[in-house]
Amino acid sequence: MEYRGFGNTGKKVGVIGLGCEHLDGKPYDKVKETVDAALEYGVNIFDVFMPGREVRENIAKALGGNRDKVMIQGHIGSTDMRQQYDVSRDITSVKKYFEDLLRIFGGHIEFGMMFFIDSEEDYRNVFETEFAGYAERLKKQGDIGHIGFSSHNPVTAVKAVNTGLPEVLMFSVNPAFDRVPASANVLDDFGEGFTNIGGKMTGNDPVRADLYAICEAWGVAVTTMKTLGAGLLLSSERTPFKNPLTVGQCIHYALTRPAVKSALIGCRSRAEVEEAARYFGLTEEERDYTDAVASFQSEFRGRCVYCGHCAPCPSGIDVAAVHRYLDVARLTPGQVPAAPA
Repeated sequence: MEYRGFGNTGKKVGVIGLGCEHLDGKPYDKVKETVDAALEYGVNIFDVFMPGREVRENIAKALGGNRDKVMIQGHIGSTDMRQQYDVSRDITSVKKYFEDLLRIFGGHIEFGMMFFIDSEEDYRNVFETEFAGYAERLKKQGDIGHIGFSSHNPVTAVKAVNTGLPEVLMFSVNPAFDRVPASANVLDDFGEGFTNIGGKMTGNDPVRADLYAICEAWGVAVTTMKTLGAGLLLSSERTPFKNPLTVGQCIHYALTRPAVKSALIGCRSRAEVEEAARYFGLTEEERDYTDAVASFQSEFRGRCVYCGHCAPCPSGIDVAAVHRYLDVARLTPGQVPAAPA
């Protein structure tokens, strides 16, 4: 593992971290297998945004006596709604879910991430209400070490960073998203996914470039989500580029953005952790992504980000059945055939 200084926090993090979302709904032995592999490879930052108690408890149990070897990104405002995560600004609900997360992970979370600040409304409901004050109290009390936030929108993210409150930003970073204008919703409201992203892609969006530079200037550390584009960037049929990227190229792209300190990879098995860790054995030529992202397809329509993100599915897909299929076939969501139009 390679480690980088984590902005102004005084911490050092591995350049590859573990995004734990795909452990949700998995049996404990699979969670344990994945967590053990991450620890063996020196992964020391986990993102746990999922509000479900079972997955949180499984991760904490798998860590066991190794809890002090891992820093947790826990999300303030991630709540549960009919077995699907929801975003809440209601302080009573926010406290219920976050304080349960604190309890499960030993009473302290290294990074308390204000959850999902994408729109102007999100910004107001966090920074102009008691929500941000609650995060500040958590830090003052020692319940969290540092305040951060997650976002997919560079305009809103810049505004949030410029408040001076956040020390960490979790942002969606990959070469497709970075080529979409800031005015576009890269997740398309979690509905149709990367709808027609190929038609929107141009050169690198200057607002995103500014965000990375501003974070670097402020000393705000960036961790990445959607590093592999939910697996779509790896597929020749589903990538918006004319040629697919490798896992190593996607990781390297993220790690070469200013302020990015750790690329969080969603893994659900030892094999997937090992695949991410192969990055460290790659040559510079094997890491080089420039040719792969030099040209892109004109259409990238009707691609789901991954099943479950927009439940109930607007296309009527049985999400549980899809996940059972994935487990049996050992495929990533990006390899599943496109949803019907």
